[in-house]
Amino acid sequence: MTATSESLAASVASISPTVLALAGGVLAVLILLVIVLFLRAAGLRREQAEEADLRARESAMRMAELLKIQAEMQGRIAAMTEVFGARQSELNQTISQRLDGMSQRMNSTITEQTKSTHENLQRLQERLAVIDAAQNNIQTLAKDVVGLQAILSNKQTRGAFGQSRMETIVADGLPMGAYAFQQTLSNGSRPDCTIRMPNGAPPLVIDAKFPLEAWNAIRDAGSPEAAKLAGQQFRRDMEIHIRDIAEKYLIQGETQDTAFLFVPSESIFAELHENFEPVVQKAHRVRVVIVSPSLLMLSIQVIQAVLKDQRMRAQAHLIQGEVALLMDDLGRLDERVRKLQGHFAMAQKDIDMVVTSADKLTRRGAKIEALEFEASGDIRPDDETPAKSVESRTGLLKLRMVDEE
Repeated sequence: MTATSESLAASVASISPTVLALAGGVLAVLILLVIVLFLRAAGLRREQAEEADLRARESAMRMAELLKIQAEMQGRIAAMTEVFGARQSELNQTISQRLDGMSQRMNSTITEQTKSTHENLQRLQERLAVIDAAQNNIQTLAKDVVGLQAILSNKQTRGAFGQSRMETIVADGLPMGAYAFQQTLSNGSRPDCTIRMPNGAPPLVIDAKFPLEAWNAIRDAGSPEAAKLAGQQFRRDMEIHIRDIAEKYLIQGETQDTAFLFVPSESIFAELHENFEPVVQKAHRVRVVIVSPSLLMLSIQVIQAVLKDQRMRAQAHLIQGEVALLMDDLGRLDERVRKLQGHFAMAQKDIDMVVTSADKLTRRGAKIEALEFEASGDIRPDDETPAKSVESRTGLLKLRMVDEE
């Protein structure tokens, strides 16, 4: 410890006086700065204390104002609470009334909707019943279509179906005796139908055999090549059938020079004319006319009109005789009507005279009923008979009695 002090004293002694003077000046300056800073800190504390006091007073004033405002707000809140309470009660009453009205309207609306729904359900049930009936009809029709398909799948039954349809059209359009089915011709062939023409003309031949197998092959073809082959086969079958009709059924002097080939379907007839025009033209060249059910019906109606005209021409003399007899009857009727008119005129004249006499009797009866008295010498100019007078008891007046006509 002594050694250390001695070394420190030696160090201080070794410092120059100038350095010591500078260090003393710096120390004095530092002490002065510390004093100045202390004084400034004391001033700042005083200012802060004053500001805090001022802020406290301002805070007290503001607190008082806030309390005052709070009291006013409480009063206003109380008043607003009362107003809101009254308004709320009114609002509750209004809402209650509106809810009641809405409930009533909702009830009436629900009642109407229920009634309308009931009516709609009733109509729906009726329509469902109609739909059920239609569905039953469709099922029946489907069964019929299946049966028709089964019929058309067999060649013999299919031919019978086409022939049956043709026979139905002919039988419905023509009277008995104007046609014949399966009649044998002179060459031994038996056409499906022959229709007798008027004025001794040869009958018209109708054939109902149509190559439907080849047509179905066209429909069932799965590729263009198969459809082309089926079309060629159908064309060959049609040409062979048309040639057979022309050779078997067109007999000079025995049948008409034109024959009908009946096609039992309108759609097949339309596609035949659209896609197989050469076949149709070839049939026309050999005087074979391809007809559908509608065309056959139209032809039958034309033949029926011709037959009717022929029958009327055959019965023309009978009609003329009947017309002559009718004119005689009309002459006698006219004469008798004129006589009856004269009788009616005479009867009308007699009735007018009877009415005139009845009017006179009515007037005179009214006078008698009213006890109308006149002087005995007073005679009406329209009286035709002398009046009979009866003296009354007074002898002054006389009651006139008039004979009735």
